[in-house]
Amino acid sequence: MSFNGQARRVVVTGMGVVTPVGLSLDEFWQNLLAGKSGAAPITYFDTSGYDTKFACELKGFNPLKYMDRKLAQRCDPFTQYALAAAEIALNDAGLTANNMDKERVGVIVGSGIGGMGTYHKQQELLWSEKGPHRISPFFIPMMIADMAAGRISMRYGLKGPNYATTSACATSSHSVGDSFILIQRGDADIMVTGGSEAGICPMGIGGFNAMKALSTRNDSPQKASRPFDAGRDGFVMGEGAGILILESLEHATKRAAKIYAEVGGIGFTADAHHITEPAPGGEGAVRSMRTAIKDAGIGVDEVDYINTHGTSTPVGDKSETAAIKTVFGDRAYKLAINSTKSMIGHLLGAAGAVEAVVTILSIYHNKVHPTINYETPDPECDLNYIPNKAQDWKVEVAISNTFGFGGHNASILFKKYRQ
Repeated sequence: MSFNGQARRVVVTGMGVVTPVGLSLDEFWQNLLAGKSGAAPITYFDTSGYDTKFACELKGFNPLKYMDRKLAQRCDPFTQYALAAAEIALNDAGLTANNMDKERVGVIVGSGIGGMGTYHKQQELLWSEKGPHRISPFFIPMMIADMAAGRISMRYGLKGPNYATTSACATSSHSVGDSFILIQRGDADIMVTGGSEAGICPMGIGGFNAMKALSTRNDSPQKASRPFDAGRDGFVMGEGAGILILESLEHATKRAAKIYAEVGGIGFTADAHHITEPAPGGEGAVRSMRTAIKDAGIGVDEVDYINTHGTSTPVGDKSETAAIKTVFGDRAYKLAINSTKSMIGHLLGAAGAVEAVVTILSIYHNKVHPTINYETPDPECDLNYIPNKAQDWKVEVAISNTFGFGGHNASILFKKYRQ
């Protein structure tokens, strides 16, 4: 809490992304509005033995644009992506290592899986004739999921709260929510927060194939991610990072920072139901959205837009649609509802942060991007999913939903900043 005993207001003053459809904030946003898909055949490894042969890879990313070669070689791609997105976000916020009170700036950046690609490569060395003595001394630091947060803090000398969250696909929404709470209670003035993921590797694709979670529409990758469409057959793997700069309103105002939006409230719940399937009727999602709305101190009739979890799985999309109807009643049909995953795929632990960026940009610009590949309506998914073409939409209040394996539900409510 702040010194007067009241929770401090928290605003968003900077954002950075590296994604399958854009390596800058503007490129990302413009490609989303244009309905561009990032899906294509996988280039990272030979997919001849895999059921799924495509994904949303991070095209054209060069880590040396953001770090020297030595650091790049000692970081798994998920950490490289996080460092890049953090640099973009800090620059966007007008923050440098020299104009921050570093003990009042924290970092919470999560990853659902961490360095899976590094693990795979080092395990191959172990199982080869080269044996255990060829395992890299950097293997463990490269693999562990907290290293993105650690590397960011070390790069800029940030000494406030520092850790990683891991809650599958809800990971980076929990990162953002935790950062919101820490600023509210006065433990930090600024938080660098979000998530990063680099799971497009043999074990990642093979593992999700084994559980029948991925689309196998190999003949038309760009049409494969089709949230809420009757022909959906699983999600498309994506990768990348999203970083937000959260700041107390008082601190942001003092330095005349640009303010994108205000964080209104958060809702974190658990299904306590099944390791991969959502609770019947999206019961856990219902409670997370209601909690976020209550935390923001507003009514359900004030919400204009929902950026859904919308993964393009048969059960998940139906469940989330049912949850939205339960929370909003007849108003559900008047909301703008879309799925960013239709274009960038599922970024797993980075999804929440990247989609929070999208939600905030929608508030800032009063535009909502399309849900592409929506061709055949599903009677159980009958809301306004902004099919195939972006729309102008007055967005004062919006919710970003993310739900993870293990029954983790996170809803973050953002609102247009008003003094």
